[in-house]
Amino acid sequence: MMSEKPTFEENLNQLEQIVTELEKGNVPLEQALAQFKQGVALSHDLQVKLTEAEKTLAEMMNDDDQAVPFEAPEGQKND
Repeated sequence: MMSEKPTFEENLNQLEQIVTELEKGNVPLEQALAQFKQGVALSHDLQVKLTEAEKTLAEMMNDDDQAVPFEAPEGQKND
């Protein structure tokens, strides 16, 4: 049986747990290095998901069901 990919929130929680453990400083060096590598990978995955979400939110659909850039109303910044 294939396991489902963890959600954004699950990955974020796991990253927070890793950071907490590493901040305590009670982790053996080898385990700390493994956790650090896992944390970097999780951080990268989370950043990719955030970037994808940002791109999705920066587009809207027109009447022809075509994705077009979202334009903020005049007077508002579109960062």
